[in-house]
Amino acid sequence: MSKVVLITGATSGMGALTSKFLADNGYTVYAGTRDENVPLGEGNLKNIYIDVTKTDTIKKAINTIIKNEGKIDVLVNNAGYGLLATLEEGTDEEIFNQFDVNVFGLIKTTREVLPYMRAAKSGVIINISSFLGKMGLPLLSHYNASKYAVEGIVDSLRFETLPFGVRVHSIESGLFGTNFVKKGLVANAKTTSEDSPYKELVAHFVPIVAKAINEGPSAQPIADAIKMIIEDENAPIAVPVGAEATTFVPMRKSLSDEEFEQKVKETFGI
Repeated sequence: MSKVVLITGATSGMGALTSKFLADNGYTVYAGTRDENVPLGEGNLKNIYIDVTKTDTIKKAINTIIKNEGKIDVLVNNAGYGLLATLEEGTDEEIFNQFDVNVFGLIKTTREVLPYMRAAKSGVIINISSFLGKMGLPLLSHYNASKYAVEGIVDSLRFETLPFGVRVHSIESGLFGTNFVKKGLVANAKTTSEDSPYKELVAHFVPIVAKAINEGPSAQPIADAIKMIIEDENAPIAVPVGAEATTFVPMRKSLSDEEFEQKVKETFGI
């Protein structure tokens, strides 16, 4: 019997790519979407309605998978987006929404899957994090904070699930050529206005990030890393994937805080 995988946020980008890749490799994949009217589909790749900000949809989706398959072997917490805003200008609603999707939704989905994995004494949970879960960049402090939280969840949860044979990992993603700028990035109106006191920083930094994403490589290495983690019981706890991740994550470990900050300033012209 093939392994059953649930991937949240699988409508587009790396989530959609990974869903198809795993299905093509023999996994039974449930690709999470916020489209309530999506057809289930046939074959190895199935669609399922799940909005990680709505607990009832998480419960319903997982119950449906258990009813259909009898198990969930792998959870890939991929749903997420980025808030482009200075810390000063982010609104209460924007702050909450950023954490509601990237952190609270991840926690709630994991919480609902764990009882089935514990009972099976087996399971793999993969959280799609970012190299920005290990370092800061301007205008992304809320997103940074959410990914730092994801890294903390992985580090703690691994101890809790250890007695039950459930592995927990993170993928620290770099910047890939997905539609993240169009669909996965929300910009604060004040930060991007001409009246913002940070307008010079915005004018300098935003094009750098947008270019890196819009002209970035395929996200296939993310799918490859997910498959590797599932199939290798000795996979690393955290797997940096992509140029930025494989550059900055090791650098962060080798330098002092002050030295690393200087390197970031030099790299991005801050």
